[in-house]
Amino acid sequence: MMFDSSQLRGVIPPLVTPMHTDGSLNLDAVPALVEHVLSQGVHGIFTPGSQGEAFALSADERIAVIEAVIAAVKGRVPVLAGTGAITTAAAVVMSRRAQEVGADAISVITPYFITPSQDELYAYYAEIAAAVSIPMLAYSNPMRTGGLRIAPATLARLAGDFPHFVGVKDSGGDLGETAAMIRACPDGFRVFVGRDTLVYGGLCYGTVGAVALTANVIPGLLVGVYEAFQAGDHARARELQDKVTILREGLPAIGSYPVPVKEALNLMGLPTGPTRRPILPLSDEARGRLRTLLQRVGVEVAG
Repeated sequence: MMFDSSQLRGVIPPLVTPMHTDGSLNLDAVPALVEHVLSQGVHGIFTPGSQGEAFALSADERIAVIEAVIAAVKGRVPVLAGTGAITTAAAVVMSRRAQEVGADAISVITPYFITPSQDELYAYYAEIAAAVSIPMLAYSNPMRTGGLRIAPATLARLAGDFPHFVGVKDSGGDLGETAAMIRACPDGFRVFVGRDTLVYGGLCYGTVGAVALTANVIPGLLVGVYEAFQAGDHARARELQDKVTILREGLPAIGSYPVPVKEALNLMGLPTGPTRRPILPLSDEARGRLRTLLQRVGVEVAG
């Protein structure tokens, strides 16, 4: 029986990919990371995305990570597999493989390095959708794809043509555009905000949740934003959003993306290891500033 896409909601961390000190995958560390986020009530897991260093993994490594997360989750929440690529052919192969190993849904980023037209984006997603039967979400991240955006009309066209094209992760940072996506697409289309600083704002506009990188570090705070909003406690939701924003806005000054989140988890005693080069580990001074930032938002750090 096909996974019910209505279960796609709430807070979904783009899980980091743990590595050994030599940069090889440390799949034995995946269960601890999964338990860390599940213990604080997240509603799904996305792997591997940008924060999970999908750009630095081979196709086989990406599938190995997806399989490890699925095994660790044991069906407790949906697992969304990141399967986008520069070429349609590579994205089709990755998406089929993710379906074969048991992903509940796929999330497909727009191509990067190139700037397809909206008709070309439609064709990209249409060919992938035709190759799989599990629920599929687009992933729009203009900051990481040379400014490329998916037009609301393109999303609506895809949702109309493919019933299992069910949503989008919108990391564009423009809530006006997010609202336009919601208006353009059919009822039940799942729009997730991809900016940690806009989780509460996105919910007010009608998103179903957030795929937020800080949910690796402070999953409970983000779940708190979502649950307070659902309960109608907007004051509490805004209060918790402010704490999330403090962490998210502080991370870029600490080090190059995506290393600060992995270093934060290491400081918390969770085995994530380094980021693949060319991104280097933080200096002792930067690590000290990260420790202070984490403590500011109530995160306990080791040592």
